[in-house]
Amino acid sequence: MKPEILSPAGSWESMVAAVQNGADAVYLGAGTFNARRSAKNFAPEDLLAAVQYCHLRGTKVYLTLNTLLGDRELEEAAELLRLASRCGVDAVLVQDWGVFTLAREVAPDLPVHASTQMSLMSLGGAQKAADLGMERVVLSRELSRTEIAEVCAGCSAEVETFAHGALCMCYSGQCAMSALIGARSGNRGRCAQPCRLPYGVNTAAKNTYPLSLKDANLSANLQEMADMGVACLKLEGRMKRPEYVAVITSIYRRLVDENRKPTKAEQQQLYDAFSRSGFTDWYYQGKKGAGMFGTRPENTPEPKELFAAAKAAYEKENLRRVDVTMHCRIIRGEPAQLTAAARNVTVTAEGPQPEEARSRSLTAEELQSRLAKTGGTVFTAGAISVELEDGLMLSAGAINALRRDALTELAHRLANVLTDRRREFEAAPLPDCETETQPMGFTCSIARPEQLTEALVDCGPEWIYVPLELLDRVELAPYAGRTRFCAVLPRVFRTADEAKFRRILETTPHLSAVAVNNLGHLPIVEGLDLEIRGDLGMNAFNSRALLFLREQGLHSATVSFELRHQQLRGLVGYLPCEAIVYGRLPLMVMENCVISNNVGCNCQNENYLSDRTGARFPLMSVYGCRNEIENSKTLFLADKPEYRSVGLRWARLRFTTESPEECVAVFRRYLEQGDYIPQDYTRGLFYRGVE
Repeated sequence: MKPEILSPAGSWESMVAAVQNGADAVYLGAGTFNARRSAKNFAPEDLLAAVQYCHLRGTKVYLTLNTLLGDRELEEAAELLRLASRCGVDAVLVQDWGVFTLAREVAPDLPVHASTQMSLMSLGGAQKAADLGMERVVLSRELSRTEIAEVCAGCSAEVETFAHGALCMCYSGQCAMSALIGARSGNRGRCAQPCRLPYGVNTAAKNTYPLSLKDANLSANLQEMADMGVACLKLEGRMKRPEYVAVITSIYRRLVDENRKPTKAEQQQLYDAFSRSGFTDWYYQGKKGAGMFGTRPENTPEPKELFAAAKAAYEKENLRRVDVTMHCRIIRGEPAQLTAAARNVTVTAEGPQPEEARSRSLTAEELQSRLAKTGGTVFTAGAISVELEDGLMLSAGAINALRRDALTELAHRLANVLTDRRREFEAAPLPDCETETQPMGFTCSIARPEQLTEALVDCGPEWIYVPLELLDRVELAPYAGRTRFCAVLPRVFRTADEAKFRRILETTPHLSAVAVNNLGHLPIVEGLDLEIRGDLGMNAFNSRALLFLREQGLHSATVSFELRHQQLRGLVGYLPCEAIVYGRLPLMVMENCVISNNVGCNCQNENYLSDRTGARFPLMSVYGCRNEIENSKTLFLADKPEYRSVGLRWARLRFTTESPEECVAVFRRYLEQGDYIPQDYTRGLFYRGVE
């Protein structure tokens, strides 16, 4: 079965370009709740017209509602979901667990797809999404062909993969760099693309771009992807020009239809349309490294001839025609009747009764010729059959009216194929929440074995979070009974890691809990005698998300650090909540090792990224030889009373680059037993929040 070609529609013109060049489906945003808020997008009142335009021509429409939303935004999101269902949108893409449950409640017949912002990268995660009722899973862009094939073979939901376009340096849904540097959240659709700026690695910033990946181009691998069962090939580019959309859609359409690799000319057209120092398919090949990186100078000329030809073609709007078959019945004493059919939709129109011919009878050939004149419509006449008794006459005007009425009704039915079958409801009030008010306690997380000390435990943390990969390098037994230990599953992992992670959890003594960062972690920890705690990677942003996580068996949730303190205070306590109140906040978690790419394998030493202002962002090594970029400034709220009054059950101190002595000094300051102040600190997003 051919995979679906899914093209970007950042504007009406881009949508037309995609449809006219053969897209099976388009994805678009309406309003502000989508991951490309800077695109033109569609006003909600234009959504119906967009869906009708696409459906008439056999193209599906997917609405991107794939951002994190606060409690006060969910009512508007519910109305948008109902509108999408009413308009006949074919599916909605979501990231936020609160939005997911809202969609199921207010528009239960609207299919839901798991956005790549959900950070699904394993078979367990994909199947969990399917078990929750999602019909399609969009996998992380970093997966290899082997890993994609494994998910396709084992997942009951459809699998969508990115085939062409920009690659984010960070795993989608896990990036906070734009939010923390400029208060423009990638999780809220306002990414400022700081990864495209120059940085230095272990040196001052220079004219190098260690975070700027080349665009993906998997056009040579489409046959293999079809064979492994990939259901949909996504072409990225809602911020790109319509001409770009036209070029890449037309090429991928031909390659899928003709089951072949691109020619040199087609590859050149893809390159000319947009590239950053060329393309890469290394993730798909199971590779990574410095060869994947590239830039696009601001003065790069556009391919005027290529784009002009593409524009001239799609503006004619005659590239995407709909084949229609017709059967006309003209019998004495009965109204003339024309039946028209296209894509399993059949309509019948009636006209006047035929008259007896006075001089010349109507012939079958003449009737077929008039019915075939579909110019000015989206239809192309296919087979036309007639039942015509001899000696009858019907005027040309009557035949034309018969054809016009039938095709008008057929167009209406095709354009509105889903709009009359769907239910919609108001969101029910959230359930009451009766939770015992407990005093706020402190937790801490470590990133290095030496940070776990007797003095740290003496500070009285209720929980200490230890990365799973450090469990064989720290001794928990001496502190058993004085605190509780929670193993933290890596934010980035693969299907091959699932059994290993479970084995470690089953065999490590003195663990009381496990922290999950991903939907794919839930199958790993199912049935273990450990409390399940939600960590940062779950992106808990609203009360509905907390309720969902509780229903999945979680005992607590670490809420997003993109929430302002007023938003924290407004959360309904379906789960005991925790927030980071100290530490370097994680900006990116990356498949590519920035350290190895630029200075060689040097993880045992202190490494950093520097920007043009001289700020230094520590580079931490995390599970799987991957990197995590930490903020250059340390979040510090010890002198701010608000964090104690927002309803948190726990306040977390996140230790990364601190020495063991600094960890203790920080903890004591938060216990109001010292005067420690970080050298360079920030209030993070606690007060200003994000766009």
